[in-house]
Amino acid sequence: MLERRFRRDPELKIKYVEFMNKMYDRGYMEQVSETSYEGREWYLPHHPVISNKKPGKVRVVFDCAAKQAGVSLNDLLLQGPDITNSLVGVLLRYREEKVAVMADIEGMFLQVVVPPEDRDALRFLWRSNEEEELKIYRMTRHLFGAISSSAIANRALQRQEKTMDTNIVLMYGRLSGIHFT
Repeated sequence: MLERRFRRDPELKIKYVEFMNKMYDRGYMEQVSETSYEGREWYLPHHPVISNKKPGKVRVVFDCAAKQAGVSLNDLLLQGPDITNSLVGVLLRYREEKVAVMADIEGMFLQVVVPPEDRDALRFLWRSNEEEELKIYRMTRHLFGAISSSAIANRALQRQEKTMDTNIVLMYGRLSGIHFT
């Protein structure tokens, strides 16, 4: 169906292929070798999403809720705890200091690496040209849209904050002549 859509909309195909090439070049996906099968594989459908707020930009979405034989990948994953900061808590913390800082992590879920032993659960088929043979790829990074995505991303942020705090303490300790152990 995706290739049929590409035939009707060649501009969409160009942007889709560019997106997938960028994902491959950045190492967010990898081609599967025949020897990588470990008995836990799942194939995800993918499709383009175009937002009215960002015309001309194509985002590829992997559908973790798509069912095969009545079961989806989301059915097999654990959701994890809801550790997202509450809006009230965030607003109250803004009052604690004189300056508030906010940041947005581009492609947050794609910044979190999937362990190699779990990557076969994130397989998909892809080819950039209909004349090519279909190839099997798998994601090396977490997907937005999996039921576990929120908990995984928040856990990764918590671990990163601890690492950053340690590095800041060590850096300022060296600069001021104070040594931390």
